[in-house]
Formats: sequence, structure tokens, C-alpha cells
Amino acid sequence: MAYRPRSLRHEYELYVEREIEEYKESVPRSALLGIGDEAVASLGKQQQLALTELVLCDEVDRIISARLRVPTYNTWRKRRLKALKEFSRPERWGLRPDGALARTVRPAEGHVLVAGASEGTAIYLAANGCAVTTLDATGDVVERVMDAAVSVGIAGRVRGFITDLASWAPDMPLNAVVCAAAALSGLTDAERARAIGVLQQATTAGGVHLLDIAAGEGRKAALDELRASYSGWQVSVERDVSSAERFLARKAVA
Repeated sequence: MAYRPRSLRHEYELYVEREIEEYKESVPRSALLGIGDEAVASLGKQQQLALTELVLCDEVDRIISARLRVPTYNTWRKRRLKALKEFSRPERWGLRPDGALARTVRPAEGHVLVAGASEGTAIYLAANGCAVTTLDATGDVVERVMDAAVSVGIAGRVRGFITDLASWAPDMPLNAVVCAAAALSGLTDAERARAIGVLQQATTAGGVHLLDIAAGEGRKAALDELRASYSGWQVSVERDVSSAERFLARKAVA
């Protein structure tokens, strides 16, 4: 499945549609019937060849849009570009501008998998032009990612799945993988080996994997396992956010 970015105009149309649908769900049926009567009365004053259901629905949406004071496309576009500029800053999400993520995953680098990481990581990458698939076994995390993407108008760049790496397989080539320590440590040895192998196979030549290393007693064993799993890749370990360690692996270019 190829990633096709949405135009600003399309994102705006989706935004307006969401605002209207959320309003319809928030008011009682009697209120919607009242808006319907208002739409019929309004259309009756106009020269219409036929009062079709489609025409009536469009008028209802127009009335709701006016009541909500939905901004025009130009106003929405200015707000969106301002928000995108802010969300694209690594510091906005507590990331270091010279850290592993900001340095190795370049803007608009194609498709990135974010597994178990904070919602800030996914939104930062999407705001910088990447297509992002985010995975988390917790529905709340995925919901926060999608809500943030909608709020800034980049929902077309983000997909969310409530699952773990043991149950998911890529459906398109990956240019980068960003993985929290818990996303791998919560799997069995066999599940972890399979998941890493699947992600490696799906990663394009020159692609990068950034895997957080869990601190504590099992740190050395986890690091040794990762080094063995990424034989043939260019690997390194560095400290990133809050002095946490991150394992970096770049796939060789044939």
C-alpha cells in the first residue's frame, strides 16, 4: 500500500466534516430536526429545481458550520502551518535537536514505524513530513496520537493500531523504526526474534532502527541480544533523552 499525502484542501474538508459530525452527535434528535426545518425554510426561499435529500443535507451542514463558526480555508491554513512549525520542533516534545531521533530520521523520510513510544515521537515525525504507523497495546496511547494528528491537520500522515509487535506485520516498506524498550521486552524470546526479523526485512536499504534499551539488571543481556540480532548492520549505542540509552542500527546499502 503506497503512502499518498493529502492536500491541504483535502485535510480542511476532512476537518470541517469532523466538526459537523461531532456536533450532530452532541445534540439531541429534536435539535437536529429543528435544523432540518430551518434548512427546508431556507431552501424554500431560493430558486431550486428540486429539493433533493442531498441538497437538504448540504444545507443542514452549512447551517451547522455557520453556528460552529468553522474557520475559512485560508484562516485554517494559517493556523495549521503555525501549529506544524511548532510541532516539528524536537524541543516541543522534549527531544534533543542533536539526539538520535532528530539526527537520523530526516524530514519526509518516507514511512516510519513507531512502536510503544510516546505520542510526541509520532507527531514530531509526522509534522516533519514522515508517514507514520504507530503501534501500542494500550488504546489510550493510540487515541492520543490520532487526536493530536487531527488537531494539527496531519491525520492523513498517521495510522494507529492497538496491537503489539508480535501480532503486527508491515504492509509497506519501512524507512525507519522507532521502538520503546517495553515494546520488545514484553515479548517472549521467540516473539522478539521474529518481530525484529520481520522489521529488518521490511526496512529499505539505508534505513535505520532506533531501539530504546531498558535500564537495570537486564541491560547488558538486552544489548548483547540486539547486537547479535543486527549482525551485518552498522550499529552504535548512545545516550538520548533523559540520559536513556538508545541502540542505533542502520541497514547496509547493497
